[in-house]
Amino acid sequence: MLSKKTQYAFQALMYLAQKGDNEPVLIAEISKKKKIPLKFLENILLELRKAGILASKKGKGGGYYFAKNPKDIQLATVMRLLDGPISLVSCVSLYFYEKCKNCDEKSCGLHTVMEQVRDVNLRILEKKTVADIAKG
Repeated sequence: MLSKKTQYAFQALMYLAQKGDNEPVLIAEISKKKKIPLKFLENILLELRKAGILASKKGKGGGYYFAKNPKDIQLATVMRLLDGPISLVSCVSLYFYEKCKNCDEKSCGLHTVMEQVRDVNLRILEKKTVADIAKG
């Protein structure tokens, strides 16, 4: 399940992408239009900026804007940044792998199924971008 944080991040990114001009947008505007708590949104946008997805400009005419083209921002990238692993169990995670304590991965049926679930999810999430979800 997507966390509220990631859901809000996608809402904010869609809003910025739908504006289409890549001009800086105030956090307060995004917060109001998308009904996202301002303080929560500030933290989310800061993380996206630190990751190089967004950039910001201070002062008059300032705000957040895309540092990368929305067509180049995979949904999987945003999800991993904000929520960590995409896989449902850590023993099949590509970037956050942890071995299960009471499991032999070679003979575990759950491991095999969860690998398949991960692969299907990743085929979609690595193919789809912020630009795709902004289309509606």
